Amino acid sequence: MDLSLSDFGAIAIMQGFNGLSVFCVLLLMALGLAIIFGQMGVINMAHGEFLTVGAYTTFLVSTLTLKYVPALQPYYFFFAIVLSFVIAGALGWLAEWAFISRLYHRPLDTLLATWGLSLVMQQAFRSIFGAREVSATLPDWLMGSWMPTESIDIPLNGLFVMGLTLLLTCTIFVLMYRSRWGLQVRATVQNRVMARSVGINTKKVDRMTFALGCGVAGVAGAAFTTIGSTGPTSGSLYIVDTFLVVVFGGAASLFGTIASAFAIAQTQSMAEFFISGSMAKVLTLSAVILILMLRPQGLFSLKVRK
Repeated sequence: MDLSLSDFGAIAIMQGFNGLSVFCVLLLMALGLAIIFGQMGVINMAHGEFLTVGAYTTFLVSTLTLKYVPALQPYYFFFAIVLSFVIAGALGWLAEWAFISRLYHRPLDTLLATWGLSLVMQQAFRSIFGAREVSATLPDWLMGSWMPTESIDIPLNGLFVMGLTLLLTCTIFVLMYRSRWGLQVRATVQNRVMARSVGINTKKVDRMTFALGCGVAGVAGAAFTTIGSTGPTSGSLYIVDTFLVVVFGGAASLFGTIASAFAIAQTQSMAEFFISGSMAKVLTLSAVILILMLRPQGLFSLKVRK
């Protein structure tokens, strides 16, 4: 198949945009995990299930809106995003209070406990929603595409997810670096004993941090419904890539998380144009492993006191 230079350029632009869509979902997931893993040192293997909570919440809001108040169908998605954050955050707050707060400084125990939590949540999804995948009915304004030229076709739902990701990333940046709560979080990370001695309630900071990370994963689940259907194991498909993003960028670095999510998503998307999807993932993973062998602390690691 012969491609002209303009055709190749159009395909490269669309592949790059597909990479941006993957980047947005990965970044939303990784932001929540970076807050939990980077700030608290908790290996949350159930993080993907909080994405699934947000996706199922969006599906339920969509179904109830169509059934009872169809006139609000064009606007329900905004409410679903907020509700996904609240429900996933509340479940995260409950999980931290119930058992994770008792497992700090025991990373293997937190890994096993949250892995068990992920299995329990997956079974709960099967019992409540069934094993088959479901899809939310998207508003009309999220359907269709924007064509800046005759050969470039960009989906509107991808543009919306990009805008949502930008808004949430800026909000988290303000919370972490321009608010009193963010100052308390960073003080707790740098020196927990000293933070406690100056009156910071580190247990409350930990609980709110874990809840925020889970809430962000819930928003990622709402965004996920615009590009795929939801099943009991949907979140677990993203957990490995999400951990990869966080570790590659540097666990405690917000900028590193953004940079690594962009690099991994774009590399994988561009490689899929030339080789198969599975080989593209292998190529991306191999490149990340080689870089981590040279810089095991990640691209943008921060120096902290323990």
